[in-house]
This record gives sequence, C-alpha cells and structure tokens, in this order.
Amino acid sequence: MSNTSFTGSPTRFRSATEESAAARLVMIVFAFVGLTILVFAPLVAVFVVALADGVVASLKSLATRDARDAIRLTLTIAAISVPLNAIFGVAAAWFITKFDFRGKAFLITLIDLPFSVSLVVAGLCIVLMFGTNSFVGGWLVANGYPIVFALPGIILATMFVTFPFVARELIPVMIEQGRAEEEAALTLGASGWRVFFTVTLPNIRWALLYGVLLCNARAMGEFGAVAVVSGKIRGQTATMPTTIEMLYQEYLSVAAFSLAAVLAMLALVTLLLKTALEIRHADQLATTRRA
Repeated sequence: MSNTSFTGSPTRFRSATEESAAARLVMIVFAFVGLTILVFAPLVAVFVVALADGVVASLKSLATRDARDAIRLTLTIAAISVPLNAIFGVAAAWFITKFDFRGKAFLITLIDLPFSVSLVVAGLCIVLMFGTNSFVGGWLVANGYPIVFALPGIILATMFVTFPFVARELIPVMIEQGRAEEEAALTLGASGWRVFFTVTLPNIRWALLYGVLLCNARAMGEFGAVAVVSGKIRGQTATMPTTIEMLYQEYLSVAAFSLAAVLAMLALVTLLLKTALEIRHADQLATTRRA
C-alpha cells in the first residue's frame, strides 16, 4: 500500500534524524550566539583593553622586566613539563594497553584524577609533601634544593594538571591497534626498543602530537595549582597567568591585558596547529574519539 494523502498525492515522511529548516536555523543561531557571548566577545575585549592606550603603551608594558620574566618562565615550564608528560603518557598508555593485570581500571581512574580534583587542592598537596615543614621538603631546602616557591614545584604542579592529556589521547588508539603487529615484530627477532620505534611510534605519532598540543596549551595557561606552589614572587616564580592576576589587582589594566593578549595568542597558535592536524590527519585521529 502506497503512502498517499487524501488528495491522492504521495506523502513524504521526514527521517527521524532529519530536522526541519527552521529547527536547523534556530540551533545554528543559538550556537553562534552562545559562542559569541562565551568565547569571541571576551577574547575581543582582551585585545581592545590591551590596546586602549595605543600599541606603543602595550608594547612598553610587555617590555618591562616583570613581563619578560613571566613570559620566559612560562615558556620554560612548558618546555620542561610537556616533554616529560609526553614520556610518562606514552609509558602509561603502553603499560595499560599492552599488559593485563589486576587494578587496570583503578590505574585509569588515577590518570583521570587531575580532571576531577580541585587544582588548588593539588597545589596544597605539593606544599604539604615538599614544603619546609615536611621531612622531605625540609631536607631538600637544607641542602639547597627547594621545591615549593621555586621552579621544581611549579613544574610538578604543571605536570600533575596536564598529565592526563597525552595518556588519554593514546590509550584509545593503542587499544584499537591491538598487539598483533608488535608480537609479529618480536617473533622476527626485533628488540623491545626497535619494536617501539619502528612499529608502535609510527602508529601513534599523530595522536601523540595531538595530545602534546593539548598538554602545551594547558601548561601555559595553568593558574590554580601554580599560584599555590609558586608564591607568585615577581621575577622568580611568577608565571604569565599569575602575573596577569597581580597586575589586574594593582589596577594596571593595560599591562595585565597586554600580557593576557600574548597568552591568548599563544593559545590561538596552539589551536591553529591542532585544527591543522585534525584536518590533515582526520583518519588517523578518528580513533581518538572512540572510547
């Protein structure tokens, strides 16, 4: 029996997954308005305030010693913590996906812990473990190796916050690939390191790069845990986010927003690299969306 109306003309049934033109328009407008209010408008406001007194004034504020030290420290922290987290993330993903053992689910939960724990709490934990009042921290300070209110403490806090990004990108990919290729290489006499560099690494390289980009963006913008362990000492432990907060509290709006604009541009560069990676290697990255 054909589907016809009372007038005899065929009736077209809309698919359950197909929206009407009006519904699509409403959703697009809603998404655009939401992005404008939450993302685009604040980002534009940062650059507007940064250039409120002109380009010269903004550049002069960035040329101050505090701003230069903050930029240098932030880039140094990212340059140290991101490669270390890449190594730890690869090792964790390898251990979880290539071996069967009790407590694997618990270990995966621990990897996700920085996503759920307050960053201020994470910073306080580092202070309690390595502060001057603790046994380990007191011994390190006495021997000239302070952790808290120094570069090592900031790196530890940054690594804690950014650790899940690399591991979480690699685990689904390595689960999808399985162990067949590695086992075949081992049966042919390849060593463990040779298997990793010739078989495993080429298969995970794009997911690894994607995770490193996310890790880098988070490392440069971290505030909560770093603010606790750094002490926000100008010229020594004040990163870009903490310096921005101090400048804003001192009502130095142009200086604060100029430094914020630099941080935003660094984030935008990372975002552009991530987008280019997604466009060019969409097939290889598709498995990272499966879990």
